[in-house]
Amino acid sequence: MTKKMLVIAAGLALTSAVSARAWAQAGKSIYDDKCASCHGTTGADGPAAAALTPKPNPFSKTLAGKGDDWIAKATKEGGAAVGESPTMPPFSDLTDDQVKGLVAYIKGLK
Repeated sequence: MTKKMLVIAAGLALTSAVSARAWAQAGKSIYDDKCASCHGTTGADGPAAAALTPKPNPFSKTLAGKGDDWIAKATKEGGAAVGESPTMPPFSDLTDDQVKGLVAYIKGLK
């Protein structure tokens, strides 16, 4: 590989890492607004979880082995759409970009 190709590859890798961080940062405000009351700030248990039956499972358990598409579907279509609790509402008002950011943020919590 030439030096120029190495520089381009390094630049693409850096851009990808920066993009992932930017998506996650954008997702945090959405998470705080729509998710934290039930899932907590760490993805384990929020203040509203006490009133729910069943209570949300911690992300470390629920998201084990799940990919981005599964998390996005649960977010956009609600818990029942992915075989989880129907008490999790759908957030169909989120744009695809907002969902990408939210997924990136949630993946950092599990």
